[in-house]
Amino acid sequence: MSNNAIQSSESNTAVDDDEPDDWDKRIFSTGCSVENSRMTDCYYDTKDWRACKKEMEAFRECWKRYGNEQRTDSKDA
Repeated sequence: MSNNAIQSSESNTAVDDDEPDDWDKRIFSTGCSVENSRMTDCYYDTKDWRACKKEMEAFRECWKRYGNEQRTDSKDA
């Protein structure tokens, strides 16, 4: 396989990787994907959740606004 064929194969894989996976679909369905992205980007940049309080609060407010608390409620068996 030539270098051009390898590069072409690798670039096709990257395009396929942009497809939303199950995790992305779940986050999009909450209505808070933008807030989630900002929160995780903050943590990625700082490696310190304490530095991301503003982003975490924005995500928490969005979560409540869209009524997502029931998604994470525990149920009695």
